[in-house]
Amino acid sequence: MTGRLVAVNLGVVTEAEWAGDASGRSGIDKRSVDGPVLLRADGVDGDFIAERAHHGGPDQTVYAYAEEDAAWWAAELGRGVRPGGFGENLTTYAVDVTGAVIGEQWLIGSALLQVTKPRTPCTTFAGFWDMPDLIKRFTARAAPGAYLRVLREGEVGAGDPVEVVDRPAHGVTIGEVFRAGTLEPELLPRLLDVPELPESVREKARRRLAAGQA
Repeated sequence: MTGRLVAVNLGVVTEAEWAGDASGRSGIDKRSVDGPVLLRADGVDGDFIAERAHHGGPDQTVYAYAEEDAAWWAAELGRGVRPGGFGENLTTYAVDVTGAVIGEQWLIGSALLQVTKPRTPCTTFAGFWDMPDLIKRFTARAAPGAYLRVLREGEVGAGDPVEVVDRPAHGVTIGEVFRAGTLEPELLPRLLDVPELPESVREKARRRLAAGQA
């Protein structure tokens, strides 16, 4: 399966009351850049991340969102949504991001990435969009985008093919993990046997199951 990279987006420093960082700054406002960008194991070169307690790190180094899902939101809200408008580093086209299997590998440019987990909407996202009910609506839509870890550092740029080069047999997708944690807790048992899923996500699923929340 091959799609393409529409845009590479880097966060700029935004100061706002809704910013989640204690300093009142956020990097959720990401803007498209020209030319190649280096994806490192510890971050996207040139990207700004304010609240590192909840953003960044090896399991969520890169965030990808599909242009097709952004178009759905643009039609739903009656307003344009530019690349980077979801806080994503990579805007993709013809890539089934919601249906991506946890652990599948994407070859983009000279970088090799691995799908790790869905994005969880937060109050900073709602503030950035100036939509108090965004978390509820984003959850109901259940097309959260995907975080990726960098298996091989390399450069990527707009127009690069996005090729899925490996896909685990377990079949658990980004969409399923998101729905398990939000709308469909009966899916939680499926998360326990997915080794590529971050341990923090599996541990949360175990705690919820032990508490009888599935």
